[in-house]
Amino acid sequence: METFAYLASIFIGISLGLIGGGGSILTVPVLVYLFGISPLVSTSYSLFIVGSTSLMGAFTYYRNGQINLRTAALFGTISITTVYLTRKFLMPIVPDNLFQIGTFTMTEALLTMILFALLMVAASMGMIRETEKKPGCLNCNLKSNVIRLVLSSIGIGLTTGLLGAGGGFLLIPTLVLIMGMPMREAVGTSLLIIALNSLIGFLGDLGHFEMDWPFLFKVTTIALSGIIVGTWLSKRLASSQLKKGFGWFVLVMGLFIITKELVWPLLAG
Repeated sequence: METFAYLASIFIGISLGLIGGGGSILTVPVLVYLFGISPLVSTSYSLFIVGSTSLMGAFTYYRNGQINLRTAALFGTISITTVYLTRKFLMPIVPDNLFQIGTFTMTEALLTMILFALLMVAASMGMIRETEKKPGCLNCNLKSNVIRLVLSSIGIGLTTGLLGAGGGFLLIPTLVLIMGMPMREAVGTSLLIIALNSLIGFLGDLGHFEMDWPFLFKVTTIALSGIIVGTWLSKRLASSQLKKGFGWFVLVMGLFIITKELVWPLLAG
C-alpha cells in the first residue's frame, strides 16, 4: 500500500504541471487514505507539498515569460494574508467535537473531509463541463476588476487555509474569465499564487503539529518529479481532454469520500 501511495504522489505534480491546479485535490486523499495520516495534519502537509511543487512549476513558466507578476502580487498578497490568519488563528480554536445528533458526532476531522469532498465534487463539475476557456473580456485590467479580484482572493485564501487546497481550480477561471488572461499565462500565474498561498499557510502551522520532515521531503520530491512530467506533457497533449478526464476521476473520489465518511457511518448507526 505504501508503494502505491508513493506512486500516487507523482500524480499530484503531474496535475499541477498539466492544468495549473488540482494537485491539492489529490494530496489530502492520498495522505489520509493511502498513508493513514489524520485529516488535519494532512491539510498541513498538503500545503507544503503543493506549495513546493507549484513553486518549481511556476519557475518554468516564469522563464517562458508566462506569469503576470502584477496580478500575482495583488492576488497573492490578499490570499496569502487570509491563508496565514486562517491557519495561525482560526484553525487552532476550532473544537475537536463540533456537535452531536443522537449517536452521531460531527468532529473537526470529519467535517474537514466532508467539506473537502464537496469541494472535489464542485471542482470536478467545472473540469468536466469546461472546454478550452476563452478570455472573458478583451480589455480587462487590474483597476476595472479590483473588487472581484479582492473577493476572489479572500475566498481562495479561506479555501486554502481551511482545507489545505491550493485553489488552482478556482484560480484558473478567475484569471481567464475576469482578468482576460491567455490560458497558459493563467496557468503560470496560478502556480505562483498557489505556491505563495500554500507555503505561507504552512508557516502558520508550525508549532501546531509535529512535522515528520523526512516523510514530507520524500513525498514532495516525488511530486516534484511529477510536475516535470506534467509540464512536458502539457506541451504535447490536448489539455481540455486531460482536464475532463481528471475531472471525472476527482468526481469519483469526492463521492467515495462522502460515502465512506458520512453515508456508511450513518447507515451503520
